[in-house]
Amino acid sequence: MAAKISKKTYGFVWLALLGLLLATWIVSRIDLKSFNVGIALLISFTKMILIILFFMNARYSPRLIWVVAGAGFLWFFIFLDLTLSDYLTRNPSWSQ
Repeated sequence: MAAKISKKTYGFVWLALLGLLLATWIVSRIDLKSFNVGIALLISFTKMILIILFFMNARYSPRLIWVVAGAGFLWFFIFLDLTLSDYLTRNPSWSQ
């Protein structure tokens, strides 16, 4: 049986998500050259972890749920690797 998460915890997670949303907006307004994508992915990954753990109640779920969530992460990283291997091997316009 899943443990009950308090409203206070939900409030803190919601505030953290709002802070990360603000961080996403701030980072999008700053020119960090090639670091923009990496920082945006890090922020979105953090938001995803918070949503999965607290709002989807995976933190207090049985181990089978953790295995399924881990399989989702595995596929995410496979798709990310395939996308980046295609994108990073193209002829960049700044090297011409």
